Amino acid sequence: MKIKVERRGEISPKKRFAYLIFSLIIGFLIGGLIFLFKGISPFYALQKIFVGSFGSIYGWKETITKAIPLMLCGIGLSLAFKGKFWNIGADGQLLFGAVLATWIALSLGKTCPPFVVLPLMFVGGFISGAFWGIIPAIMKIKLGINEVITTLMLNYIAEQFVQYLVYGPWKGKTQYGFPYTDNFSSSATLPVIKGTRIHYPTLIIGIILAVLIYIFIMKTKIGYEIRVIGENPEAAKYAGINFLKTTIIMMAISGGIAGIAGVGEVAGIHHHLTVPQQISSGYGYTAIIVAWLARLNPLVVILSSIFFGGILVGGDTIQTSMGLPFATINIFNGLILISVISINFFLEYKISIKR
Repeated sequence: MKIKVERRGEISPKKRFAYLIFSLIIGFLIGGLIFLFKGISPFYALQKIFVGSFGSIYGWKETITKAIPLMLCGIGLSLAFKGKFWNIGADGQLLFGAVLATWIALSLGKTCPPFVVLPLMFVGGFISGAFWGIIPAIMKIKLGINEVITTLMLNYIAEQFVQYLVYGPWKGKTQYGFPYTDNFSSSATLPVIKGTRIHYPTLIIGIILAVLIYIFIMKTKIGYEIRVIGENPEAAKYAGINFLKTTIIMMAISGGIAGIAGVGEVAGIHHHLTVPQQISSGYGYTAIIVAWLARLNPLVVILSSIFFGGILVGGDTIQTSMGLPFATINIFNGLILISVISINFFLEYKISIKR
């Protein structure tokens, strides 16, 4: 008896959308078992999640705020996953972007105007995130080291590096012993929409980047090469595509965009660098689900990031109103990811058993 896995033919967009909705329903049903296990009605818990995030103006404000880093990381991950480079390191790339942006803010914030400091922070965040993304690309192409392991390990290194900074040399003299750097001056903080925490410059950058990355993937030579590497590596080798150059460019952009998300968090939300768990509530990991739910389309990432921003806000709601740990929402998110990826696999391939 043999199990044969074969690629399916072309699938219509309507059918793909139907499968996507089906996968979400399956994910929600399985996720609902967690609440049932805790003795809580799944329907009541899901209602709490969605009312908490989309049922009020305050909920929408927080949902958009959390969607910003998810959108940026998700756009970058869409590009990397298109090239079948399993970048699990968006969280570390985000943190490294936050680190260099903080250094620029503390160095220049008091002496330079905002129109100088803020662009420098975004450029610095991009460069720093790109640097952290290029490392696993080189290690994979030159040394054959699996990128899942390297990107994941680099996340932990980035976390420990931030911990070292905020508990050590960068610990603020004005923060009463708390693990924060000194607060940024007004020149190094991003403006927000009045009455919200939505730092709109980062949101605008995210939307523009979604459009640009879509054009980059679909209309440029490098974007075409990335798609060929992802869809058929052997054909890419036969066509003479330079794997090292293409992968480095791909990961520089992917990591750089995650680095921009880090700039938004320190300059738009916290106004200082602090412990990694506060800078990123696992945004880089959740953005993996965001990218897959959008089927690696950067434009659709805008919508899927808002959806998952809402789920994170809903997670805060059930944490406070139902006394559930926040890890519950992480398990819930993970189940949705497994469901989406599983359905995607069966959408792309068919399995037959032959005797």
